[in-house]
Amino acid sequence: MKKGIYLKLFTVTFYISAFTFGGGYVIVPLMKKKFVEDLKWIDEKEMLDLVAIAQSSPGAIAVNTSILIGYKTAGALGAFFTVLGTITPPFVILSVISLFYTAFRDNIIISALLKGMQAGVAAVIADAVMSMGYNIVRGKNILSILIMLAAFISAYFIKINVVYIII
Repeated sequence: MKKGIYLKLFTVTFYISAFTFGGGYVIVPLMKKKFVEDLKWIDEKEMLDLVAIAQSSPGAIAVNTSILIGYKTAGALGAFFTVLGTITPPFVILSVISLFYTAFRDNIIISALLKGMQAGVAAVIADAVMSMGYNIVRGKNILSILIMLAAFISAYFIKINVVYIII
């Protein structure tokens, strides 16, 4: 059973990482869909907690979330295989792009393709924020919601350093 779970962790994170454009905040909702909704290895609350920990930890959120999901489902070796699955596709893709950088840099079609992908990435991130935000406030008391709103306003509009808000 353990060998099967390691292979599954690797293949799922490899697939998500290979076919996702836009970084960690796009990958996280896809991980949530796969591990919470499809595989049912993690429940909704645990996933929100893992994402919160991943965001507050140094490093890329996709890698941090992979580590936590892998560790939660299969221990340290599970964390190793999820990280390996998450970092392998970008490593290979960036290696290939670096070889052909000058050809890609001035290509009008590739530039237009990347511009178009930005709109799709924005939509996926907006959907993730709305979905996770709804799950956070659902069933909470009004004081918790007000504290969350005050923290957001302080950080986003007033530009108070997040470290001070957390303290």
